[in-house]
Order: sequence, then C-alpha cells, then structure tokens
Amino acid sequence: MLNLLSKASLFALFCASTANAQATFDSVETLGEALFFDPNLSANRTQSCATCHDPVNGFIDARTAMPGNAFSLGDDGHSFGDRNAPTAAYAMFSPPFAQTEEGYYIGGQFLDGREADLAGQAGGPPLNPIEMGMPDKASVVARLAENPDYVATMQALFGADIMAQPDAAYAAMAQAIAAYERTDEFAPFDSKYDRYLSGDYTLTNEEELGRLLFFSEQFTNCNQCHQLHTSPLATGETFSDYRYYNIGVPTNVMGREINGVDLTTIDHGLLGNPVVNDPAQDGKFRTPTLRNIAVTGPYMHNGVFTDLRTVILFYNKYNSSADARQINPETGMQWANPEAPATVELDILTDGPALEDQRIDALVAFLKTLTDERYESLLAP
Repeated sequence: MLNLLSKASLFALFCASTANAQATFDSVETLGEALFFDPNLSANRTQSCATCHDPVNGFIDARTAMPGNAFSLGDDGHSFGDRNAPTAAYAMFSPPFAQTEEGYYIGGQFLDGREADLAGQAGGPPLNPIEMGMPDKASVVARLAENPDYVATMQALFGADIMAQPDAAYAAMAQAIAAYERTDEFAPFDSKYDRYLSGDYTLTNEEELGRLLFFSEQFTNCNQCHQLHTSPLATGETFSDYRYYNIGVPTNVMGREINGVDLTTIDHGLLGNPVVNDPAQDGKFRTPTLRNIAVTGPYMHNGVFTDLRTVILFYNKYNSSADARQINPETGMQWANPEAPATVELDILTDGPALEDQRIDALVAFLKTLTDERYESLLAP
C-alpha cells in the first residue's frame, strides 16, 4: 500500500499533468456513473458499487455467493455482511434522517438511517472492511488519481486543487455517485401500475383485486407503512412512509452459519444508529420501497425469506389462528421467534383480518405490477 508521502506525490503528479486537461465527463452525473461501475475503488480491484447494486437486476446483488443470496460477498473473497443489500432504485426519495415532532424517526440511508443522504451512503462501502475494503480515504483518492480522466473532471467540477485534499476529494467522489443515483435510470416510474394510472394498461382481475386489497383500510394493513405520496422529494408514488418498525423478523440462521455471526447476536437496527439511544427503537428498520419488490428478493433486512408470497404469509400469521398459517412454507416449520421480541409492533401487525389464499395471491399479483418496465422480463411466470 502506498505510504502518505507517495500518495501526496501521486496527487501532485496528476494535478500537474492534468492542469490544462479538458474534463472527460460532461457532468457530475456521468462522472458518478463511471465511479459507480469502477472496481478499482476496492482493495483488490474486484468490486464496485454496481457489484451489490446491479442495474441489470433491479439494483440488488444478484450474485450466488451464498445459498439464498441473503448477504453480499466482500472484495476480499471470503467476508460476508449480515444484512441484505437493499435496492438502490428509488433510494433518492428517502428524506434526510430526522426525528419528527411526534417522536418517531424517518428517512436516511442504509437500513438503520445512519447516513442522512445518498452521498453519505455512497461513501460507506469503499471503507467497509467486509465490503470494498479500502483502508482510508487517502487510499481511495490515490486510486482516483490513477485515472487522468477522473482527475481532469474532478478538477473542473470541484476545483483545481481537489486531488491534493483527500477528505474533500473523497466527499466529491461520493457526491458524484449520489448525483448519478438521482438520475431517472434509478426511478423511471414506468411500471404496469404507472401505466395503469396513465390509462395505458388495464389491470387483470387478479391484479385489480390485489390493488383494492392493498389500499383498503378494512381488509389489509399494507397502507399503514407503504403509504402514498409521503416523500417530499418524489412526484410519483414510492410506497414507503420511510418510518422505522419492528415487524418481528426472525434471525437468518442459514446466513449466519455462513457469515460466522453468532446466532445469539441481535441486529438492533435503528437502535444501532449512533444518534439513537432509545431502547424502544430496538430491532426497527426503515420501510423499504415496494418498487421492483417482486424482482429484488430475498426479503427483510436480513434476507431471511426467499419468496414474495412468504412475506405476505408472514404478515398474515399475526391475524390468523389457523394452524397452517403458523407454518413457514420455506422451512416447513413454525415461524421462528423475532430477533428483537420486546419491541414488535403488534398493534399495527394485528390490524386487519386473516387472508385466504385467493387474496394473498392477488396481493402478490398487484405487487408484481410495481416492477419497472425494464425488469418485467425478470418476473417469474
């Protein structure tokens, strides 16, 4: 690894060599796009942002590094995380992390909101030892400085001496990636549901039943967390209230047998956010968007469920006394206990009647209509 003196020399060399160069990328967004796909920003040059947020697969990690794909493999070739990589699509619409006047938390990036915005999130993975694995910001900027096109563009966009300031250059890199993540590529709003709203698609009978159930305050509780028009940043529907809830998700035993995390370890979610110290927030995670939900499994913060129908059955178990509804179809056993049982929000989860198979299938059918047009080919028949 380069020492600090050699890094400084490298910065100076490239700054001098590109002082009169033209910026290769015509905008901060196109620079961010190049950075998003660049594996050279990881320690072993094997992993980019797009590795775990693949635009061909709904901006999730579609690799098969572990059974179930619950956790992502790091750049070192052997480390796994302990959370499922969420889609980067529509992430731009999460408002900045904050606590409301009513006392609940909302917004932010990562599943626990520990970064306020997209730039903060973009700056996380390169320095995470079990993700991209770079030792420090200066080392990442040294990798940027290897590419004259990056240097020329960053100087044009952020100032002639940007590469001589590792912290500022690293922040500029994160801002550029965030700018790319705010482009329409990440949020086209062109699903069958959007086309239905514009009169260009007619829902099937099953999809229409699912839509009615989803928005009903009488027959489901879906809309309590996946409300419409709740992002101040979006004009389209994002299907998230961006609040934090504990819905009683069990430990992903199979995943932890692979990643080595002790089965007794609790993922505290929101309570693990450095600015949150209220025990009532234990085990809570931010409500995800339902955009592309049918093609971005596995599900829940730890990827414990593989199938979308299983997720609906999991919610339905809270409202059903039938023995069959207390069985996880993916394991053939009773639903496992919540990882953080003390704060499970039963008042919300038990609101609504039990659903029979026809209505469960209809909800799945409706959720499939939230798939961006480019990903409709990924839907299971």
